Amino acid sequence: MMKFRFRRQGTDPQREKIKQELFAFNKTVEHGFPHQPSALAFDPKLQLMAIGTKSGAIKVYGAPGVEFTGLHKDTTAVTQIHFLPGQGRLLSLLDDNTIHLWELTAGASKEVGGVKRQGVVCLQEVGSYTLPGRPGIESCSATRVTVLLLLRSCDLLCIGTEGGGVYVLEIPSLTLKDSQTLPQDQVVHRSPVVLYSGGMPRASYGDRHCLTIQQDKEHVTLDFTSRVIDFFTVHNVEQENEFDEPSAVVVLLEEELVVIDLQTLGWPTLPTPYLAPLHSSAITCSCHIANVPPKLWERLVNAGKAQRSRQQMTKSWPICGGKNLAPTPKQQELLLTGHEDGTVRFWDASGVALTPLYKLSTANVFHTDCDPCDDPHDPGEDPDMQQEEEWPPFRKVGCFDPYSDDPRLGIQKISLCKYSNKLVVAGTAGQVIVLGLSDERSDHFVDVAVVDLLQDREDPRLKPAPFPPGFQPQVLVQCMPPASVTAVALHAEWNLIAFGTSHGFGLFDYHRRNAVLARCTLHPNDSLAMEGPLSRVKSLKKSLRQSFRRIRKSRVSGKKRAITTPTSKVQEANAALAEQEDVAPIQRRIEPRSADDSLTGVVRCLCFADTFLRDGTHHGPTLWAGTNSGSVYAYALEVPGVGAARACERGGPSDNSACVEAVLGKEIQLMHRAPVVSISVLDGRGKPLPDPYEASQDLAIAPDMTNAHSVLIASEEQLKVFSLPKVSAKTKFKLTAHEGCRVRKVALVVFSSTVQEDYSEHTLVCLTNMGDMHLFNIPALRPQVRYDCIRKEDISGIASCVFTKNGQGFYLISPSEYERFSLSAKVITEPLCSIQLDRPLELTYNSDGKLKSNGTHKSQLGQAEGQTLEPLSGLSSPLCRPHLDTTGELTAEDVRDFLTYDLLDPVIQTSNIYTNTHPSPFVSDFRTVDEAEHNLKNITEEDGRSPGILIN
Repeated sequence: MMKFRFRRQGTDPQREKIKQELFAFNKTVEHGFPHQPSALAFDPKLQLMAIGTKSGAIKVYGAPGVEFTGLHKDTTAVTQIHFLPGQGRLLSLLDDNTIHLWELTAGASKEVGGVKRQGVVCLQEVGSYTLPGRPGIESCSATRVTVLLLLRSCDLLCIGTEGGGVYVLEIPSLTLKDSQTLPQDQVVHRSPVVLYSGGMPRASYGDRHCLTIQQDKEHVTLDFTSRVIDFFTVHNVEQENEFDEPSAVVVLLEEELVVIDLQTLGWPTLPTPYLAPLHSSAITCSCHIANVPPKLWERLVNAGKAQRSRQQMTKSWPICGGKNLAPTPKQQELLLTGHEDGTVRFWDASGVALTPLYKLSTANVFHTDCDPCDDPHDPGEDPDMQQEEEWPPFRKVGCFDPYSDDPRLGIQKISLCKYSNKLVVAGTAGQVIVLGLSDERSDHFVDVAVVDLLQDREDPRLKPAPFPPGFQPQVLVQCMPPASVTAVALHAEWNLIAFGTSHGFGLFDYHRRNAVLARCTLHPNDSLAMEGPLSRVKSLKKSLRQSFRRIRKSRVSGKKRAITTPTSKVQEANAALAEQEDVAPIQRRIEPRSADDSLTGVVRCLCFADTFLRDGTHHGPTLWAGTNSGSVYAYALEVPGVGAARACERGGPSDNSACVEAVLGKEIQLMHRAPVVSISVLDGRGKPLPDPYEASQDLAIAPDMTNAHSVLIASEEQLKVFSLPKVSAKTKFKLTAHEGCRVRKVALVVFSSTVQEDYSEHTLVCLTNMGDMHLFNIPALRPQVRYDCIRKEDISGIASCVFTKNGQGFYLISPSEYERFSLSAKVITEPLCSIQLDRPLELTYNSDGKLKSNGTHKSQLGQAEGQTLEPLSGLSSPLCRPHLDTTGELTAEDVRDFLTYDLLDPVIQTSNIYTNTHPSPFVSDFRTVDEAEHNLKNITEEDGRSPGILIN
C-alpha cells in the first residue's frame, strides 16, 4: 500500500502583514444605561458625573463623547462616590468597607486605527484603604463606614461609621490621622433642603418612588417607575455668588437617568444625549444601518424633534465637562432596536454617545387591550375631576416601562432600505408591516392582506388611525397561523418582501398589494406544529402526515435492504474512511441530525438576489429560503420591468396587469440537516451582490454578470460554497466540534487597510455559540484570524450580536447596555477626549531646606489628533517624570520642570511634551517654591498663555 503525504503550506509573511493591516479586535465602548446602578456623584467644577454599579464598575461622563470607565478588582457593589472637585480624582466606597482613590491619567501610547496616539486618558485606581477594626466582638459593625464627607479643601476625608465615630484620612495619600479621630460622644449632628427623596405616607404611597421639588409656592412630586438611587443639582460654583442658583436636578434611578430643568416654567424633563434606557421596553431585536444618506438622516431628526416639546429642544445638556476630541464621523450610522411593546427606536450610532433620534410605535395599527384611540376623554376636562385635586401633586416622569401592554406587539425582525425609505418590521404574532417615511401627520386606513399558510383569519383595524410624522404604515401582512416571524427580507427596487415563520415562508408584492407565494415547511413530526392553532386543520394534517409517513417508510425500508448486502457494507466503510481523511486538522467533524427533530420547519433566513438560477446565460430575480432542517429553497421570480424577457412578454413596465410570479427552481437538502443560518449570493468576482438601488444609482460597483455566480450557504455546522446554476459544491469549511460548537451569526463585512488607502477585502465573519469570532476570506473560505469575543455562558449576548458592514459590532452585556466592539484595524469608535484639571503637586520642605511636593497646577489632560505642535526649546530628548536624587528628594531642577512644563504623573515617562504655541523660556534658578511660582506667573502673563500642556 502506498501512502501519500501532502506538505502543509507554510506561513506567508506578506499575507500575515496584510492581516495585521486589516484585522484587530477591540472592545471599544459601552452604550446605554449602566446595569444595576448603586451610587452617583457630580463634579461641579469639571462638569463630570460618575455612576457606580453593583458589579464594581465606575463610569464617568461629561459632554457627549466624553466617557471613562474603571473596574474595581473585586466584584463588589459601589455604595458611595465623591469627586475631589476640579482634580480629576474621585473616591469610591465599596460594600466590603474599602475606600478607593481613582484618577484620570494620561496612559502610555496606544495604536488605534493604524495611528499611534500618545497619552490616551483613562480612569485608573491609584490607592485603597480599609478602616482598621477595634479589638472585640463588635469591631466589624463599629467601624463599618456609613458616610463620607470631603472637606472643602479636598485634603481631608471625614469617615462616619456605624459605631458613631468619625475618622479622618489625608488625601491623596489615604493615611489615617489618629490625632483627629472623633469618638461618638464628640460628634455633633447638623441638618439648599428643598429637594428630597421619599417622604410619602407609607399607608397610601408606600409603593411609589418619588422625588419632591419645592420652591416658594411651586410644588411637584415626581413619580418614577423605578427606585431612586441618588440625585444632585447642577448649580453655580463661583465663590462671589450669594446663592447656588441650581439650573437642573439629575436623578439616578435604578433603571434610567432623569434630568429636570429647574429654570423653565413647569420643570420639564430634558432628553438625554447618552445613558438613555435602551430597555425602556425589553429589547427583542436590533439592526444596524451604515452610511445613512443625509436626506434620510435629516428627515429622521426632524421626526424625532416633532415628538419632543419646544422646551426640550432649546435647552442644552447640563453635564458638559471635558472636550470631545474625536474626529467628526465620516458617515452617519443608525442602530435600530425592536422592543416588546411594539416600538422601534432609532439611535445615532455614529460616535461614542448612543443618542436617541426617533421612536416609531406600531401599536395603533392593531386592536389591543389598551387601545389609545379608544381611550376616554382627558379627565382634566371633567369639571367634577378638577374639583378634587390630588395631593401631593404627582407627575409621572421617565420612559422606563417594566410592563408591555400586549406581548403580541413585540418586534422580532427589522429591515430598512435607506435609499427608498421603506421599512419592514415583523412581530411575534405573525404581523409584517411595510412603512414609508412621511414628513406630515396622517389619518388613514392601513391596507391589510393575509398570507394563509394553513388557515384563514384576520383582525384588522376598521377605522383610520392617526400617524405622526415619520414612518407610517402602508400595508399590514398577517401571517396565518399567527406565529413569531423568524426571518424577513426587503427588496425595495422590486417592491417585494419575504417573511418566514415556524410554519413556512411567503412572498408579497406591496406595490400591487397581493400575495405572490406561500410555502409550508412543516415536518409531519414537528410536535409544536401539531398543537395549538393547527389543531383546527386536522384533515390537512392527516393527509400531510400520511403522505410523509409513506415516503419515509419507503426510504427506511430501502435503506434496510441495502445495508444487508456485504458489498454495500464495504462501500459504506470506505466512504466513512475517505471522509475522515478529507477533514483537515484545523477542521472538525460534524454530527448528523435526525429529520424527526422538532421545529424543523422554522425559516431561519431569506435572501433576494439577481443571479443565474435557470441557466448560465440568463440571470434574473430570485428568492432563497433556508430552514431549520437544512433545506434551501430557491425560486425564480418574474418581476414586471426587470429583465428583457419579461418586458417583451408582458409589454414592459407600463403593463399594469403584469403580476409577480414565483417558480421553484432549486431545492437543496444539506446532508447533515443542520439549520441554515445565512444565504448569500456571490457575483463572478466572488463579491457579495450590492444592495437594492446601489448599482442602478451608481452608489456601488455593478456586480460581475459575465462570469459564473456562486451561493454561500452557512449552516450551524459548516460553511459551503455552491456554483450556480448547477448548484454543485465548490468548497467548504467545517466548524462543528464534538463538544457542541455551533454557528450562531454570520455576516459579510468589508475590511479596509490601515496602510493602503484603496485596499479592502470582503470577509465572512462567523460567531459561534462559544462566543468566538472566526474570519474567512471569500469565496475560498480560508481561515484568517480568530478572536475570543463573548463569554460562552452569555447566551443573551451571543443571541443579540449584530455586525456592521465596516467591521464593528454590538451585543447586549445587560438588558440595558450594548458592548461595542471592532474587528477592523482601521474602523474603531472609542472615546477620545481631554479634561482641564486643577491637581495638587504636593511640594513641601525637608528639615535641611530641600523641597518636596506642595502647591497646585493646571493642566490639559488628554490627547489631540491631527494637530501640528512645536517642541519646547532646549529639549533634545523626551522629558520624563522628575526623578529623585540619591537622597530620595526632589532637586531644584526637578521642581522647575514640574512648574514650568507642568509634568503630570509617572505614566507619561516616554511621552514627548509639546506646546501648540511658540517655545517657552526657561525659568531662572531659584531657591524657593514661591520664587519659582512668581517667575512662572510672570512668564505666563507676558506670553498670555496658561502653563497647561497637551500630551500628544
